[in-house]
Amino acid sequence: MIRLQQVILARGTKPLFDSVDVTLNPGDKIGLIGSNGAGKSSLFAMLRGELHPDQGSIEFPAKWQLAHVAQETPPLERSAIDYAIDGDVTLRKLEAQLAELEAQPESHDNGIAIGEVYGALADADAYTVRSRGEQLLLGLGFTLEQMEQSVASFSGGWRMRLNLAQALMCKSDLLLLDEPTNHLDLDAIIWLEDWLKRYEGTLIIISHDRDFLDGVVNVVVHIDERKLKRYSGNYSAFERQRAAQLILAQSSIEKQNRKRAHLQSFIDRFAAKASKAKQAQSRIKALEKMEELAPLRAAAEFSFEFREPLSAPNPMLVMDEVDCGYRVESQTDHSFTEKKIVGDVKFSLQIGQRIGLLGINGAGKSTLIKTIVGELAPLTGSITTGKGLSIGYFAQHQVEMLRHDESPLWHLAHIAPDVREQELRNFLGGFNFPGAMVTSPIAPFSGGEKARLALAMIVWQRPNLLLLDEPTNHLDLETREALTEALAQFEGTLVVVSHDRHLLRATTDQFIIVADGKLLPFDGDLDDYKAWLYKTKLEQAANAANAAALPEKTKEKAAALPQAKPIPSTPQIDDKEKKRRDADERQRLTALRKPIETRIKRLEEQMAKLTAKKDDYSRQLSDSTIYDDANKDKLKNLLLDQAYVVKELEQLEADWLEQQEFLEAVA
Repeated sequence: MIRLQQVILARGTKPLFDSVDVTLNPGDKIGLIGSNGAGKSSLFAMLRGELHPDQGSIEFPAKWQLAHVAQETPPLERSAIDYAIDGDVTLRKLEAQLAELEAQPESHDNGIAIGEVYGALADADAYTVRSRGEQLLLGLGFTLEQMEQSVASFSGGWRMRLNLAQALMCKSDLLLLDEPTNHLDLDAIIWLEDWLKRYEGTLIIISHDRDFLDGVVNVVVHIDERKLKRYSGNYSAFERQRAAQLILAQSSIEKQNRKRAHLQSFIDRFAAKASKAKQAQSRIKALEKMEELAPLRAAAEFSFEFREPLSAPNPMLVMDEVDCGYRVESQTDHSFTEKKIVGDVKFSLQIGQRIGLLGINGAGKSTLIKTIVGELAPLTGSITTGKGLSIGYFAQHQVEMLRHDESPLWHLAHIAPDVREQELRNFLGGFNFPGAMVTSPIAPFSGGEKARLALAMIVWQRPNLLLLDEPTNHLDLETREALTEALAQFEGTLVVVSHDRHLLRATTDQFIIVADGKLLPFDGDLDDYKAWLYKTKLEQAANAANAAALPEKTKEKAAALPQAKPIPSTPQIDDKEKKRRDADERQRLTALRKPIETRIKRLEEQMAKLTAKKDDYSRQLSDSTIYDDANKDKLKNLLLDQAYVVKELEQLEADWLEQQEFLEAVA
């Protein structure tokens, strides 16, 4: 287990942790949350041994293998697949040990040592390591061709995916992930979520993606007021428990204030009377001893809203047989060739539509958005825009387009040169750019603060069509929630690409999908999209990888083993014998499937019962009277019961998924 005891930490003059005590159990999947600057990254640094507390101790078993995502990636010529496999440090040590032994002169002892290393390599799953590495990279969005490219050939975001693959390859006991979804598309996030559900070690995640946290964690550790508080359940359960605590804390403060007022009133009335002096003195002492309760504060809320559009053309725009893509200039003769990404787009945007744009990484979502906004000219076809169309565009790399040597006020004045400075200051103040911050260069600002400035500039322009390509990158939970609420109330038309499923669910009412070079309607929700991903894309890629790569690599490794023997060929058999063997095989598979199917049925019955209990607890917690003072104990028990049911249900669901995999394996 991980145990923090009386930990005190300050960075410079800023205190981060004050006498922190918390215990985390082996196998917990923990979401670490808190406001920016609260100390989340510092806690990770202490767990990695890169930072030490000023006082107190942090303990976990010395034998634990720790894995985390490196923040830097050198421009190596090493292939992506080899770089990912480097994360399995135990395997790489054994390979180095084997190379060293094989370079030595042959001897009896040397032969024994080599045999032992081969045995250790088998125990380390060395002969499936390339397949495992390929599965990780496929899940994170790499193609088989990209896996053979050098690390140096990838952009910064893709190198971060390689670092994540390295961390996942490590056979770790403790895995630390700091914003692992920042550089991933929705399909890769869904894959990562399922991978982490099956991870058997202790997991600690820093993330601003509430759906991702809900899908993975069973414990939340909240950093607030320089303390760490542990909550059972996922992020949604934490929010409910936190809200209940805030209500109870406020109730306790009000109760104490009433008692203090009553004591003070008695003192004021009778302190001067000799007959009541003794009682008055006792109340003065009681008042002095009464410890003033500190309010349990929620994080300061941030909110904004999109101003009403000045016009509302209908239709907004019409795309007629448009091919979207790029014109690439030849380095030799400077001629241009066209690279079509999405073809034959017939699409119109009507006023008030709220569309979520889906598609796997590289399908062409950003290319389509750039074509609509005019950054890319159509290769063929035409785009007709409505009179008065005003587009608010947030690109994936919008933050990088800002002038980092200029201030928020400069950026807004640049697009509104005729507006009074005080009006611009007031507007930026509404986006949490107060005082001197509004005139300071944005270079030292956090990614979230820069993204907030980019949003402020879009809001100022009063668009009637919003095109948002991954707008939540760099945003913390509070700002994401503010953006979600603002988009839900936006009166114009919205097209959004996002890996934040909570935002998609709350702000869109229809989906379209970019797949196989086409733009198509998608008749379903995000759960249907998840099923589509597995069925049509991820499974196909995984099967292709297994068929193409695994047999040859397995044969190579098997041939290297001293004990390896040739596999005898299968003799010819007649049709009658073949039918008999096929019947025997079917009977064998039926025998294998029956206990698994029985287990699945039992698990489904248990899950149904627990789901009914969970719904009942939620219904009781939605009743406002449960938060009355008289129901304080009942509320506490109800929250505990709910957390227990949620945890048990998660375990049953994990068991159900495992049994389904077994069933598929014997199909």
